[in-house]
Amino acid sequence: MPLLDVKLSGTPDAALAATVAATLADLTARILRKDPSVTAVAVSFVPREQWFVGGASLAAKNASSFALDIQVVDGTNTKDEKAAYLEAVFAAMAGLLPELDPESYILVREVKADAYGYGGRTQESRYVEKKLKAA
Repeated sequence: MPLLDVKLSGTPDAALAATVAATLADLTARILRKDPSVTAVAVSFVPREQWFVGGASLAAKNASSFALDIQVVDGTNTKDEKAAYLEAVFAAMAGLLPELDPESYILVREVKADAYGYGGRTQESRYVEKKLKAA
């Protein structure tokens, strides 16, 4: 049930947003083993004239960028999985965004299961319920 919040440089583009959301959801399912039916992706756009890297706007650099913040439950992924995810996401975004600036960021934020959830329930409560049903 990860929540992905991705910012893209440029003007709003519904087709690009849909492609980015689908790409990120697929990578999240394949590499981080997250259920795509409860994966949420929010895409927003920041004008290149308002995104600065090293003091210069992306417009002045003729570049694009992205910033991805993904929240997952703490301890559900290994270091190797997270490293593979960062590599795959950057490669995929490089194929979708022209002149991708290397200063594009991905943050895999691990949060405690008792402080994270959806539908009014924590992930911890879902885990406990699943274990009780299996017993």
